[in-house]
Parts: sequence; C-alpha cells; structure tokens
Amino acid sequence: MRVPQQNLDDPSGLAWRRAWTLAILMLFPPARRFMPTPIVSLAPRRSPSQARSVVTVAAVFEAAIQVLLKDGVHRLTTTRVAERAGVSVGSLYQYYPNKQALLNAVLERHLNGVVEAVEVAASRAHQRPLAVLVESVVHAFVTAKLDRADEARALYAVAAELARADLVKQASVRACRALAAALSTVTDASFDDLPVTAYMFATAMIGPTKGLLEEEAPAKLARVIRRQLVSLCLGYLEREASRSTSPLPTSTVRRLRPRS
Repeated sequence: MRVPQQNLDDPSGLAWRRAWTLAILMLFPPARRFMPTPIVSLAPRRSPSQARSVVTVAAVFEAAIQVLLKDGVHRLTTTRVAERAGVSVGSLYQYYPNKQALLNAVLERHLNGVVEAVEVAASRAHQRPLAVLVESVVHAFVTAKLDRADEARALYAVAAELARADLVKQASVRACRALAAALSTVTDASFDDLPVTAYMFATAMIGPTKGLLEEEAPAKLARVIRRQLVSLCLGYLEREASRSTSPLPTSTVRRLRPRS
C-alpha cells in the first residue's frame, strides 16, 4: 500500500490526515457490531390439566407434526399449526409462547415415548436370558421409532434447530440406566462394566436406526432391521459377557420371550 505523503500545497494538512485515516481503515477495518440474539424461552406457559385442554394440546402436537412434515421447520408458524389443529392462535399461546417452545414440547414427547418403551421392555425382561432381553428391547425401540418414521425423521431436524443435544442426552441416559439395570439381572451372563456395556447396547440400536430414518433407506432394510439389530446387539453382548451358566437352547429362549 502506498504511504500518503503530505502535500506542501496543503498547509493545514487536512487532505493528508484524511488520506492517513483512509489507509488505517483499510488496514484495520472496524469490527462489525451485531445485535445480541434474543433468548427465546422454550418453557411452556402451562401444562394441560383438564380433559378438554389435554385434547387441545394433543391436537396442537399432531398439527405441529403435520405442518413440520409439509413445510419444514423454518416455514412452520404458530398460525399454521393453529389453523391445522382447528384452534385459535390465542388458545395455542395459552400453552406455548412461541413456535420454539411448541417444537421443544413435541420433541420432548417423542423422546419420552421412545425411552418409556425401552424402560418398559427392559423391566419386563428382568431375570430372563440375555437373548430375551435383547429381543424385547430392540423390538420396543424400533417399533417406537418406526411406527411414526416420518415424525422421528422430522424431529431430528428440530433437535438440531433448537440445539437440544442436552435433551437427547437426557433421554439416552435414562435408556442406559434401564438397560444397565436389566443387564444386571440376566440369568445366563454377567458384565464387568455395566454402564459402558449399556451405553454400547443403546448406541448400537440408535445409530443404524437414525441412519435408516435420515437417509430414507430402502423398505427392505426397514423390514429386516429388527432382526439385524438383534444380531448386532446380541453378538456384542455375548462377546463382552462373562457367562455364569450355559446358554439356553433357542427353543427355550423363544418360549421365555415376554409377550407384547
């Protein structure tokens, strides 16, 4: 860059100072000033307590899923959700102050449903053989995710948009606790590190299922994923286990499977 030279015909030096100011600004541009991003509350205003309000909120949730699937997370508005649900925007705002709070509630409901399915399946398989536990839990998890595959797929985007990795982590911790508790009771195996084993068990189910949903895998894979995940999870657990008794025959395992 050419250094400005003072002009002897400009006794006041005004033009020279201007040139230097411009040169400095070119070298060191002023930092841009950004307005702080307002903090959006994700907390609901209130929870439904009466039968009528429970029905209203359920309708709003279902409408939110439909609008989310049709228009995407960025085009979803509370007005569109209210219209689809057949309620006024004012009624929606009684429970959720903005679209982020609404989507957060829908995400929470979905995650809670999946985790509760795993918790129930794991609890029912206490004091059963390892293979029975694995089949019970895998079936419950895959069913919870794939029965509403479109909803699960859309809510992956919501979790990313709202930056709710913490919410997903909380759900994962609950599932791992349930799996660890069930693994501690299996009748034909024991494990040296239950928390790690339960974490790997849960991750082995979550990863392929998430990939199947996000990539819209072929229908053939969706039909066989339960069996494939059972093989994957059971193979890992059997390799990690310190067996206390001999494996039960396959016919016995089938007879002992918990009824859904």
